[in-house]
This record gives sequence, C-alpha cells and structure tokens, in this order.
Amino acid sequence: MAEQKRDYYEVLGVEKNADDAAIKKAYRVLAKKYHPDMNPGDAEAEKKFKEASEAYAVLSDPEKRRQYDQYGHAAFDGAGGPGGFGGFDFNSADFGDIFGDLFGDLFGGSRRGGGRGNGPMKGANIRTSVRITFEEAVFGVEKEIELTLKDECTACHGTGAKPGTSPETCSKCGGKGQVVFTSQSFFGTVRNVQTCPDCHGTGKVIKDKCPDCRGTGYIANKKKIQVSIPAGIDNGQCVRIRDKGEPGSNGGPRGDLLVEVVVGRHPIFQRQDENIYSTVPMSFAIAALGGDIVIDTVDGRVIYEVKAGTQTDTKVRLKGKGVPSLRNKDVRGDHYVTLVVQVPDKLSHESKELLKQFDESMGDSLNAAKNITSDQNDDANGGGGKKKKKFKF
Repeated sequence: MAEQKRDYYEVLGVEKNADDAAIKKAYRVLAKKYHPDMNPGDAEAEKKFKEASEAYAVLSDPEKRRQYDQYGHAAFDGAGGPGGFGGFDFNSADFGDIFGDLFGDLFGGSRRGGGRGNGPMKGANIRTSVRITFEEAVFGVEKEIELTLKDECTACHGTGAKPGTSPETCSKCGGKGQVVFTSQSFFGTVRNVQTCPDCHGTGKVIKDKCPDCRGTGYIANKKKIQVSIPAGIDNGQCVRIRDKGEPGSNGGPRGDLLVEVVVGRHPIFQRQDENIYSTVPMSFAIAALGGDIVIDTVDGRVIYEVKAGTQTDTKVRLKGKGVPSLRNKDVRGDHYVTLVVQVPDKLSHESKELLKQFDESMGDSLNAAKNITSDQNDDANGGGGKKKKKFKF
C-alpha cells in the first residue's frame, strides 16, 4: 500500500494563504536542516529533504499551486513523489537561487549576486582602551592616546603599485572581484559565486609592488589622538571616534576607533548606575545627641546635620550628588551615605569612668543581662545557685 502524502502546506509549515516569500523562507530553513550533505547517511533526513523539495516545487509555481489547491495530490499523480523528483525541475532559476544561497551558507561561498565584489568597502574598526580615575568618569575628561594607524602611501598614492606602474585588471575574474563555478550535487547542477582568490575581491592584480608599502598601499604611522570622554561614562563603556580605524578598500571610508574606558576604583566611593554609595563613621555622642558631621562627596566636603537618636546603619540621601546622566549632563543621580556609630577600641581611664557613670545613669533599660532574674540565672547555670560563668570572645 502506497504511503499517503502529507499536505504540502503542512510539510513546509506555512498557512494556505502564505505568500511566495513566506513559502521560500520556510523551504530554505528545511533545505538547510535536512540537506544530505549536512546529514550524510541519514535516510530519514534525506526523505524529509525530498518531501520539502517536492512541496516547494509545487507551491512556488503559481499554476501548480492553483491545481494543488483545487485537486490536491491527485493533480500530480505520476509526477513523482517523495521517493523521486520526476516532473520537478530542480535546476530552475528559483531553485538555483535557493541552492546557491544554501551552498554559500554550508561551504563558505558568497550568496549569488550578494557578494561584495570589488565595490567600496568600509575599513575595519580598531579597539583600544584608556584608564581614567573615578572622578574623571563622573565629570568627564580629555585624554590623549597614541596609536599606530595606517595612512595612504605617499609614493604610490594607495595603489600598491610601484611608482610609474598601475595595477592590472585581474585576468581570473575579469575585474569583477568574483568568480563563478558550478558543482554537481544530488539535486543537479548548482551555480556558486565566490570572492576571486587571485585579486581577493579587488578586481586588480599588482605585478610590480611599491617598495615603500610593499604593495599594501598603506604606511603605518604613530599618531596622537584626543579622546573626549563624556561626564557620566561607566567602566567598560566605549567612546567611538569616527574615521580613525583601518582604511577602507576600493574607495571605501575608514573604520572607526572604539576606545574602551577603564575606570579606577575609589577608596571610599562605590558606583551603581548613576548613584554613588559610601559609609561615614560618627561618634556615639553625635548619634545620641545629634550634631554636624563632614561627608566627602565628588563635589567636595559637605556638612550634614545628624538628628539626635540616630541609629547605626542609618542611610541618608544627598540629592543630586551622584553621577551625571550620559544623555543629559544636567541630570545627576544621588549619593547614599550609610552612617555607622564608631566604637573606640582604646579609652583613657577618665573616659572609661565617664562611660561607666553613663551606663549606671541609664539604669537597666540598656542592659539585658541585668534584667534576668536570679531564678533564670539559676536555671541557666543548672540550678543550685551556682555562680554565673563569664565567657570571653
């Protein structure tokens, strides 16, 4: 019993009202996925490739698609099936375009008609880095960097040919920069286009090279370049300088220079987006009684009034003391400060006595240990009125 064919639209995974572009795109995906050259020895993949090709051969042809929509598979009885390609021309212009693209994807060739040839091409970008301080990142800075860049050779004026001579038209590609070759595949003859190996896509061949640039057309020179680093830039971000990259080819523009900014760490400030964070110590007296403390910011020192009874780890916000926005330097983030009560590790005899008097004046409210009853102490020490043990940490 013959195997029943699947619906062609189902095979390609498209709706029945799909346009030609959608059908072609769907087939390209399947052809690349199941192509025998990508799945050697895989009979199931080969079967799916044939099935998709048969579906595309019908649905890509307006007349065949009309007949299929009206009569279904019966319209092509005897015209071949999943096991063969009878009745379908796989060397047609449409299939050739798809398979040319496909072979370019699979084997590195250029897409038909899509190669760059010997037209103008923009030069490659150059990447470098520059180190700046935390403050320079906040407020912006001008930096000078030194780079080795290529300039047009003054002897040959960029042609690469020895003065008095000129590049010749490439005989292999006829000056087109591309060569066309055909190959035989499982579905027929495929036409492919690749960059010419002799002229490397330029369309020109240099017989006598310029002695100054050795045929490259460029001379490397050290140059100093000014880099304007905007206020608010963050670590790892780049500044783009137009037309300071590698030279283009065939009259194309130069590439760009990408300068990555490396921001040094600050001893007291940390940054997150456009906000700055720091920790500031304060004495117990100021925390309890209130008073003024000095806070360092990127704009300089400011006086901040601490309220009486401020607890340690209290966070305060200094509005507009953060980092400027890259989009608008007049808009700045905030500076968040964590206030920490500083406990002195060394005290004079007089200071100790004063602290003891203070502690006694507060009564038992601040000393949890004094609030434990004698019974609780006994329980904690196993009963029997044993003396309470002291532990040192």
